[in-house]
Amino acid sequence: MTVNHVQPPLEVVLTDVNTQVVEAWRAAFADTPEIGIRKGSILEVRADAWVSPTNARGLMNGGVDAVVKRHLGAGIQLRVQRAIRDEFGGRLPVGSAVCVPSGATNPKFLISTPTMEQSSQNVSETLNVALACAAAFQAIHRKNDGTPGGIRSVALVGMGALTGRVPARVCANLMWTGYTLFNDHRFDDYDDLRATILAQLDDIESAPAEQRVRIAPPKRPATRR
Repeated sequence: MTVNHVQPPLEVVLTDVNTQVVEAWRAAFADTPEIGIRKGSILEVRADAWVSPTNARGLMNGGVDAVVKRHLGAGIQLRVQRAIRDEFGGRLPVGSAVCVPSGATNPKFLISTPTMEQSSQNVSETLNVALACAAAFQAIHRKNDGTPGGIRSVALVGMGALTGRVPARVCANLMWTGYTLFNDHRFDDYDDLRATILAQLDDIESAPAEQRVRIAPPKRPATRR
């Protein structure tokens, strides 16, 4: 894991048509006023990147994925699936993401991160939302490492809150967890990301639904002088 001190601040907008999700965000992100929260479609947000929750195969046939594909055209699914094939052998694990050119000026990039293995899967009893949200920010860090300032703004929807059937409050709290961990930190790979989240959230099921859990980034070994 490395700490990102170089990149300019990332403008983050949370947007959803679901009023319950928006209200849950306002509560969960009350101590992070730099986050923009609005009610409405992601298609209305001007940002360098949109984050679309997907499935392991990158089939954009449901939920926000389908809305984005109709807006950007069928070619976006081909680009997402090509990236999944090239980077992950054809199957994108939960807790990973791909970032592809959108073919449009708004957004310039689409970040696809799975909240589920299969389309319309119930993920309400999993940590998939935290994993997906964290992976989206990891993808931004990776993109900006190669192209500094390539993504300066990003819009996200309520991950898993529609087809994944994750309750609004749980969705908001898990997204807050992902954001607070990866706002200033990035991991060397997605395996390290998943291991960190799963290790620290393993007993979250015993916690109250309204409880927010801040994950502590693993400390780097001290370097010898």
